[in-house]
Amino acid sequence: MIKQHAIADEMIAKSSAAYQSKSTTILFATDLSPECGFALNWTASLAPTLDARLLIVHVEQPGVPYGGGEIYTDHIFDYHSKILLTMLDRIRPSDPRVPYSHRLACGDPTSEILRIAGEEKVHMIVMSTHGRRGLPRMLLGSVAESIIRRAECPVLIIKRPKQDLPGE
Repeated sequence: MIKQHAIADEMIAKSSAAYQSKSTTILFATDLSPECGFALNWTASLAPTLDARLLIVHVEQPGVPYGGGEIYTDHIFDYHSKILLTMLDRIRPSDPRVPYSHRLACGDPTSEILRIAGEEKVHMIVMSTHGRRGLPRMLLGSVAESIIRRAECPVLIIKRPKQDLPGE
């Protein structure tokens, strides 16, 4: 089931059966990269210890304006977003006892993650980091660093060890 919120550009996939039975929520932010799989495994192993459910969130950045400033899209959630929601739906905890739900939002990743964290009153935010340095970090920024600075709850950042990275 996919539903779209009227208050924001976001889609929510159907939650697992036991999702509503837990009151502690861990927000797991993903950019759908391989590094996130490693962090998800850690998060899924932490959830039972805290008797928590996972809210798995991906934020899609809006389209970039073309020459004259126009953005060519009828609606933010078009065919491309449905593909992203399908990809997001494949990200699940390896432990079937861990309840989870997915959310796909559109906007600035830091702002949207923090907005959802506040609305859902999450107890912790977990995310992975690419560990970029130098020019790539300066150009791309660090969502993780911004979340750490602005979040009102604990934040756990997980970096995948180099030996686990493809091609390393």
